[in-house]
Amino acid sequence: MTHTDDEVAGLLLAAGGGRRLGGRPKALLEHRGRPLVEHAVGVLRAAGCGRVHVVLGARATAVRERAELSGCVLVENPEWADGMGSSLRAGLDSLAVTGARAALVSLVDQPGIGPEAVARVRAAYRDETSLVSAAYDGVRGHPVLFGAAHWAGIAATATGDRGARAYLKAHEEAITLVECGDVARPYDIDTPDDLAHLE
Repeated sequence: MTHTDDEVAGLLLAAGGGRRLGGRPKALLEHRGRPLVEHAVGVLRAAGCGRVHVVLGARATAVRERAELSGCVLVENPEWADGMGSSLRAGLDSLAVTGARAALVSLVDQPGIGPEAVARVRAAYRDETSLVSAAYDGVRGHPVLFGAAHWAGIAATATGDRGARAYLKAHEEAITLVECGDVARPYDIDTPDDLAHLE
């Protein structure tokens, strides 16, 4: 284990109810024969995250039953319907007591982003003041890495579906952008048409 294995924790946001998918929770969508949440955890692990926290919300009981998530810390967000901001807060909260010095945040509905991109973002971690974001042709995307020094500020501004957007906008000059457009495709699974991306 290198020092970053325990310092950088994976944080997977997987609580959404899939409103535009007719109420099908994204965590339970099938990808390569398994629930999408399981695939996303595998990506974080393959990228080197020894500790992975998964924020669940919509149909959390069904997700626990169907997905193989052993070894993960499962965090239930009772306020998941309020949007991604509440899940980000719940996840950062759960990491605050672990000794992790950075959170590598990924979204369950982006299966086009694999271990190569996640590992690149993780490799840019320096210390708890780090702010790192994947970029696609220079445009900021996911995953993102938040050093622990930023968690309180992010939690204070994470509302609705905006997640860390406001905080990142205010701290743009501090963000290290890591180009990932050559190894990943940053589409979201949001609408029935997007389901074509699943295998």
